[in-house]
Amino acid sequence: MQSVPSQAIRPLSLNASLSSSRLPFFSFSLPIFHKFKINPSIYNKSQKVPLFLTLRCCSSGSVTAKPSSELRRNRDVQEPDEKVVALRRLFSKPGIGIDAYIIPSQDAHQSEFIAECYMRRAYISGFTGSAGTAVVTKDKAALWTDGRYFLQAEKQLSSSWILMRAGSLGVPTTSEWLNDVLSPGGRVGIYPFLFSHDAAKELKEAISKKNLELVFLYDLNLVDEIWKESRPKPPNNPIRVHDMKYAGLDVASKLSSLRAELVGTGASAIVISMLDEVAWLLNLRGSDVPHSPVMYAYLIVEVDGAKLFVDNSKVTKEVMDHLKNASVELRPYDSTLSEIKRLAAQGAQLWLDTSSVNAAIVETYKSPLDKYCSNHGSKGKIKNKRYDESNGLSEGPSGVYMRSPISLAKALKNPAELEGMQNCHLRDAAALAQFWCWLEEEIHNNVELTEVDVADKLLEFRAKKEGFLDTSFDTISGSGANGAIIHYRAERGSCSVVDPNKLFLLDSGAQYIDGITDITRTVHFGEPTAREKECFTRVLKGHIALDQAVFPENTPGFVLDAFARSSLWKIGLDYRHGTGHGVGAALNVHEGPQSISYRYGNTTPLQKGMIVSNEPGYYEDHAFGIRIANLLHVQEINTPNRYGGIEYLGFEKLTFFPIQVASVFSGI
Repeated sequence: MQSVPSQAIRPLSLNASLSSSRLPFFSFSLPIFHKFKINPSIYNKSQKVPLFLTLRCCSSGSVTAKPSSELRRNRDVQEPDEKVVALRRLFSKPGIGIDAYIIPSQDAHQSEFIAECYMRRAYISGFTGSAGTAVVTKDKAALWTDGRYFLQAEKQLSSSWILMRAGSLGVPTTSEWLNDVLSPGGRVGIYPFLFSHDAAKELKEAISKKNLELVFLYDLNLVDEIWKESRPKPPNNPIRVHDMKYAGLDVASKLSSLRAELVGTGASAIVISMLDEVAWLLNLRGSDVPHSPVMYAYLIVEVDGAKLFVDNSKVTKEVMDHLKNASVELRPYDSTLSEIKRLAAQGAQLWLDTSSVNAAIVETYKSPLDKYCSNHGSKGKIKNKRYDESNGLSEGPSGVYMRSPISLAKALKNPAELEGMQNCHLRDAAALAQFWCWLEEEIHNNVELTEVDVADKLLEFRAKKEGFLDTSFDTISGSGANGAIIHYRAERGSCSVVDPNKLFLLDSGAQYIDGITDITRTVHFGEPTAREKECFTRVLKGHIALDQAVFPENTPGFVLDAFARSSLWKIGLDYRHGTGHGVGAALNVHEGPQSISYRYGNTTPLQKGMIVSNEPGYYEDHAFGIRIANLLHVQEINTPNRYGGIEYLGFEKLTFFPIQVASVFSGI
């Protein structure tokens, strides 16, 4: 499953003449994976791929984003959206008084996947993709999403909504659009729990250029007000302990390392709000969020203690004993802000990762801290060891605003975590082998199967494997044109029948007790067209180029992104998503800080122990989609030379399942 922000790879089944020590050839075979041979000559040509990309920005006049309704072939008559109308009625209520309201996708923990009760943007807009931002003014409603979801949004948005294709030439950002459509002095409301402090600060600065005011509505979420009784209840599932044989490191050791970081930065405590960071640090797992083994909780770690803020009804006796042994106290989930206020009033120097901690928490901390500093004759200031020219020195207490150290520690997998990932991939490959054999037999027997039927059957095979817990994301099962919808979700009653004469894309993954998988295969059950063959070949060539890449240490992921795109670029093709995302160990399918993407802003170097996906693709709107995805583990490569005395890194495949070569065209 590909991810743009932030955000899968396996061994290839190729002709023996293409195999190498790093690209094993599978001796076993499945009927669907050996219809045609690949001509080795198409891979023998040397390809020079630049390590760094030069990007140019061009403009050619004014470009205006059009409503999604204008881009549909079958346009419906525009009718008022009842939910949007109800939302607008709240704008003029006492204590609110706003001209626009922004509804993001996230929950209070900036999660990608969220519990149903927090899917406010999906509820108000009807668009169910995992990434997007809705903005409602008194007379307009617009939704921004990225290239993975353009086609999906076109289908799901009513004619009342304007679809903003984020990243496309001429499409304004949310702040640019608000500056354009609102009059000076206008007020833009947000629920500050759903915005990171950095995002809220950036928004405030951007709209202030046109004299617009950002209003924090702490006590009221306007979408919840109109959702009312139909809103699902918050999850209340029990938490479990993640066994040491899978975790590889005990909680006491993790907390000890974190406290050493606190001392080193001069912080007295750190607030942890990312759900996977809480779960990893405490060796706990939950099931509050679909596809992610996490629980809704905050964690505050001090130099001499720790407090977990969670719904106590989720805590079993085993978990209680586990936390007690690690000297972690329990507190109610909704008392987090009270504890932040208490610490600030005492002058505590909190470490806050403002890229992930929500604006409500940061502002709650800053207000009483300023009062404390005023009463003690000192002025608190933000301390950032990396960027503050004063090295963070101040006369009084201050906040420490830096990236959470847990993000990188979690990304560098220990031996036990890597072993769990390898083992679960083997079991997953066995399920996939059974599934694909079944599917090809059914198709060749002319059995009519829908995209949902196929996804359900794959789940059935996986569920029989030891340690299976859940899927790691909604299976993307797309036949023909549906495969071009990058994050397509088939639904019973409206999905397509799998057409044996069209390309079929299947992107899926599983959560196991010891690890997580993410794999995409694109197949054809008949004879692909010449166009499909060429596109498939170029995607596969890009996949192989990245799979076999060797690079010096301290290389950021964006440097490698061009390896996967180069073959497509040669004929003027590309894809609208990143090439690879970080993957958790028995945690989230998408994790940072690493990625492989054309977004050159992420300078995090790939390091030994990290896991990333390798998933180039190509999508021809309303025709077909192609993606090939495996998971890779970053490891040291024993090169014959070590120029500069540094290490060189490469990848080890985690995915143990072959790639169909039927769609490969041998003429390029």
